[in-house]
Amino acid sequence: MQEKRPLLCDCGVMSGDIVDEVRAQMPPGGDFHQLSSLYKMFSDPTRLQILWALNCHELCVCDLTTLLGMTKSAISHQLKGLRLANLVKYEKRGKSVCYSLADSHVKDIFEKGFEHIHE
Repeated sequence: MQEKRPLLCDCGVMSGDIVDEVRAQMPPGGDFHQLSSLYKMFSDPTRLQILWALNCHELCVCDLTTLLGMTKSAISHQLKGLRLANLVKYEKRGKSVCYSLADSHVKDIFEKGFEHIHE
């Protein structure tokens, strides 16, 4: 049986031009922190279920509590995080507040994720 060795570059030759090209195209570090925060919002199954539901139809907190079998405060807590991350938006209608996905980008991210896991 062959021993597995870590994949290391030991050729001693660096592709300086390529590294410079990639460096010139790389977004600022702060953009990576923001992107990381965005992806963290997709790391919780409850938030994903909420996003899935809102991808299908706009819903109020009561609808989401019934659908997911959770308390209003638990749903509201998750919606607050999703709202602060600009993933969902809301509209007040009398005493009700209806939530929906913030824009088509959120739908695209969500659908691409499912497409990727089903490959």
